Amino acid sequence: MSANTTTTATPPTEQNQYGLSRSVFGFSAAIIAVCLALALIWPAGFNSFVSGINTTVVNSIGWYYVLLVTGFVVFALALAFSRLGTVPLGEDDSEPEYDIFAWFAMLFAAGMGIGLVFWGAAEPLNYLTDKFTPPGVQYVSQEAHYQRAMTQTFLHWGIHAWAIYVVVGLSVAYAVHRRGRPVSIRWALEPVLGRHTNSWIGDAIDITAIVGTLVGVATSLGFGINQIAAGLEHLGVLHANPTVKVFLVIGITALATVSVVAGLDKGIKFLSNLNMGLAALLLVLVLVLGPTLFLLREFVAGIGSYIQNFVSLSFQTFPFFGEEGESWLGSWTTYYWGWWIAWSPFVGVFIARISKGRTVREFIVGVLLVPTLITILWFTVMGGTAIFQETVKNAGLIEDGTVNTNTAMFDMLSNLPGGAILSGIAIILVTVFFVTSADSGAFVVDMIAHQGDPLPPRSTRTFWAVLSGVIAAVLIAVDGDGSGMGALQALTILAAAPFSVVMLFMCVSTFKALKREIKIRERIERQLVRERLVNHVSDRLADQVSEELADKVSDGLVEQVADKVADQMVEQQASDEFMEQVADRVADQMAEQHAASDEFVEQVADKVADRLDESGK
Repeated sequence: MSANTTTTATPPTEQNQYGLSRSVFGFSAAIIAVCLALALIWPAGFNSFVSGINTTVVNSIGWYYVLLVTGFVVFALALAFSRLGTVPLGEDDSEPEYDIFAWFAMLFAAGMGIGLVFWGAAEPLNYLTDKFTPPGVQYVSQEAHYQRAMTQTFLHWGIHAWAIYVVVGLSVAYAVHRRGRPVSIRWALEPVLGRHTNSWIGDAIDITAIVGTLVGVATSLGFGINQIAAGLEHLGVLHANPTVKVFLVIGITALATVSVVAGLDKGIKFLSNLNMGLAALLLVLVLVLGPTLFLLREFVAGIGSYIQNFVSLSFQTFPFFGEEGESWLGSWTTYYWGWWIAWSPFVGVFIARISKGRTVREFIVGVLLVPTLITILWFTVMGGTAIFQETVKNAGLIEDGTVNTNTAMFDMLSNLPGGAILSGIAIILVTVFFVTSADSGAFVVDMIAHQGDPLPPRSTRTFWAVLSGVIAAVLIAVDGDGSGMGALQALTILAAAPFSVVMLFMCVSTFKALKREIKIRERIERQLVRERLVNHVSDRLADQVSEELADKVSDGLVEQVADKVADQMVEQQASDEFMEQVADRVADQMAEQHAASDEFVEQVADKVADRLDESGK
């Protein structure tokens, strides 16, 4: 049974069909147009201005992000392992819409698949450089430094990142699948907003989600093109230049458009499964061709180190390291938390859309723990191999104290047997990951723009997919030094600050809704227990009375039966309502089982009432 929420907000229904929200669409398009124009007309100045604000904000609220995201972890685990976790995301008898493998594949590909390829080898290597060594780690042994590089990476891509997605995804999934609300961020806040859900406040929330998603997808597409182009240049296929990059953007956008037009079940699901297959193939090949025993040992040691340092790393803010600690935190941990929060509307809505039929506990465990284990395995194999090559084989992956993030993965793969083939697989993998991010983003944006329509029109889905590619292509073609793209990326992170407040209200909304549902369930359960108790007591009393019945009933027996029933109920200190139910039940039993006359039954009932009045009940 679904929980009831008192609200005057009216969501779209079958009678009030979904349609394009002109205010949401118009304001979203206007904001994107203004930002794009500034990035094109005034790239360096706009980038400097926005990046300066972003750096100030991120560095100032680093402690807040650290505390907030750790709080999300606690919130998610508390829901999962409490009775609230038993609430289904759908009707009580609904089954999961997608099988477990397809579900994991789609949420993983949308969540962070592309970043795993981009940072798989680069991030752990960066923590070995003087510039990006975590504060204080330079004073430990080299071996401890290497392990800390892996553990720090696990922190940024593990439970904390997915807890951010859980907050948004669970809130939206409950509103959509349990309460029948449209697929939109605003309806996740209905327990808090009430009648204001379908007002300008809800529009503002949806506009923020659309702008953040589209700009985030566009900037990721633009920066990711650099890695694809670098990989192709690394293989000697072509020379990376703006023209080549623009054609790559056009090709990827075309694939994303075909996928998003094909729909969720055909296009996005197929590409997500393909992603998982290619990622698993590359993972196994690197594990087998690389330092296998070392990697297996590091996988076990890495999990232990992650668990052992989980609490301390969750709260690290480096207060005693001054500007050095503030700068490092803003460049890595705070930056990551801001990026995941900025992407959470897109990823959260998407995984909510595909999670119908699962319980709250299944949703949280599936989204929180399983991807974390896969992430740890991926970074252990890719990052561990890179660190092994650099520290044991002196492979030169770190040159002049820096790491080339665009080519780190390909440099590592080139040192393995069949390096060219492995690099080719990696290029295909990152390309398909880009396609799934772009088509999933377009699908989510169009659902929100159409007031939560779970199956928005193909024409507008195509529009959003093409627009994200156009933004990336134009900036790459015009903006040679990357300032414009950097400005849009800074805007994405900056938008995470206000949305983090929305996420806090989402936590409140989700808890209130689940708590209310559990209360309703407990009330029903108490009612059922009460009915069983009434039946049990009445059956027992009827049996006791029936033993004293004779073929002929005398007035004296009526007195005895009445006394017997009254005494039993007085001893149990029953309520008036309860005693009335029992008396009726006893009468029914006697009438059915012993064919007692109506006159006898009435006599017993009257005598019971008299005896109860005399006893003070």
